[in-house]
Amino acid sequence: MARRVEDLQVVVVGSTNFDMVVKSDRLPKEGESLLVSNLRFFPGGKGANQAVAAARMGAPTSMVGAVGTDIIGDFLLQGLAAEKIDTTWVRRDSARATGSAFIMLFPNGNNCIAVDPAANFSLTPADIERAKDVIERADVLLTVLEIPLEAVEAALRLARKAGKLTVLDAGPPRYCPVEILTLAEVVSPNETELAQLTGEEVRGRVSAREAAEKLLAMGVKTVVLKLGSDGSMLVTAKKAKHFPACKVDAIDPTAAGDAFTAALAVELAAGFDFENAIRFANCAGALAASKLGAQPSLPTRAEVEALVAQGKKT
Repeated sequence: MARRVEDLQVVVVGSTNFDMVVKSDRLPKEGESLLVSNLRFFPGGKGANQAVAAARMGAPTSMVGAVGTDIIGDFLLQGLAAEKIDTTWVRRDSARATGSAFIMLFPNGNNCIAVDPAANFSLTPADIERAKDVIERADVLLTVLEIPLEAVEAALRLARKAGKLTVLDAGPPRYCPVEILTLAEVVSPNETELAQLTGEEVRGRVSAREAAEKLLAMGVKTVVLKLGSDGSMLVTAKKAKHFPACKVDAIDPTAAGDAFTAALAVELAAGFDFENAIRFANCAGALAASKLGAQPSLPTRAEVEALVAQGKKT
């Protein structure tokens, strides 16, 4: 029987960024000054996005990370506090700026992102050890690859030792040793991240499934692939199953994957099976893609449940 979401404890170990978003018809060429439009500022970072997404799913959430002592860090921490996220374990780093991301949105609904991790890359295993109590009390730990790998490993090891559900959102795309990947009960990459992890070319469902099976061969237990507008896929040793995307008008895909992963983790921690959790997460990701910005686009549980119900009627 599923548990009440409000009775869960979620811990996110990850990044916190300040997002600067512009609209552009295309990427600039080398040496070119390209006019863009609609500059907007948003709180972001894969870790903070997932913390906010989990909190909006109704689960009490704590964040472990690092930001600078600048006004941007102040702004981001205030935003997390407004979502009732416990930021006790977000360290202020006086030697580095707060992480920032520079995002270009294109007319087709896609984007490209350049990230300066800054203070995010000062996170250490000592920071994880300081958060030991809250991690050991949690039901699920989420982490991302936008922080140092030694911090990712320390968080996953501590949570696994305490018998907690561990979920790794394998973004942004980067090398990650198999020893770390296998510490997560669930690894959830998108196609680009999957290609980076496996060294395989990933284009479409067949190649995505084959690459995911390579992760299984490395020792990963469960892979949940994020396929953007094509939905998602569950790949285990027993089966591979595709889940169609929820239909929405996509405006900005920023944080859609974070909404998906957080919703997936919360539903699994509550006791739902993978198939129901993935269908729910698909709707969370779709809703995030239908609004501009990272954290402002993350849906509430009521919004996701309404879209799930709508899908059941069609």
